[in-house]
Amino acid sequence: MFDFNMKKPILFLYTLFFLTTMFGQEKKQAFKSGEWLRYKMSYSGFLRAGTAILEVDEVEFNGKKVFHTKGSGWTSGMISWFFEVDDKYESYFDKDTVKPYLFKRKIDEGGYKKHVHTSFNHETQKAYVQDFIRQKDSSIAFSNVQDMLSSFYFLRNKDVSKMKKGEEIVLDMFLDSQTYNFKLRFLGREVLKTKFGKIKTLVFRPLVQSGRVFKAQESVSIWITDDTNKIPVKLKASLSVGSLRAELEDYKGLANPFLKK
Repeated sequence: MFDFNMKKPILFLYTLFFLTTMFGQEKKQAFKSGEWLRYKMSYSGFLRAGTAILEVDEVEFNGKKVFHTKGSGWTSGMISWFFEVDDKYESYFDKDTVKPYLFKRKIDEGGYKKHVHTSFNHETQKAYVQDFIRQKDSSIAFSNVQDMLSSFYFLRNKDVSKMKKGEEIVLDMFLDSQTYNFKLRFLGREVLKTKFGKIKTLVFRPLVQSGRVFKAQESVSIWITDDTNKIPVKLKASLSVGSLRAELEDYKGLANPFLKK
């Protein structure tokens, strides 16, 4: 009944979900403290595979007001019988520039575990990486990077109103002591049917540098609200058999009205 080779796409889907998405208008903030988004993960659109939550709040960090965002994802139902995922991510970033200050990653994906804290010093351009499982600390040089979660909010404040089909947005993402070149290719506009009604969306395809963590080419598409919020409403990863999906299930605390067609 199940294709056990779907494990790798599940990992990619959860990882991709927390590192990607969305853009807003630069003249208007795309998000605010108190925003909360919940997504339903499913296999082939009907078998529940898990849940993902993204939330952001304003907090004080080293004497400064910053945004603190948390992302969590876990498998549930029959999928968890074969492959259990319990991922937690946190990022503290500047309210104006969205530069990351601290990134926390604690994951357990079918027994594959990571527990890493990364502190970014933008004056010295050095990242201090603490690997608690390997019990190893390291200092890595970086330049103009985002972490896995801050990239989500950084991209949402980009103006994509004049993007043409085939154009790409590029950023450098720092993860696991490495910098990855991350791209989002614009595929066009589409009116999407959702549980909230018909919604105008922008469709993108993420492309990441190939390596130990990511594959360069994945059949993944992301639908993003074509409004000021620029929140993801659907993500689909095509498999050899079936597909994996993430669909917006509930939300609260949006900075701007949720526009529907």
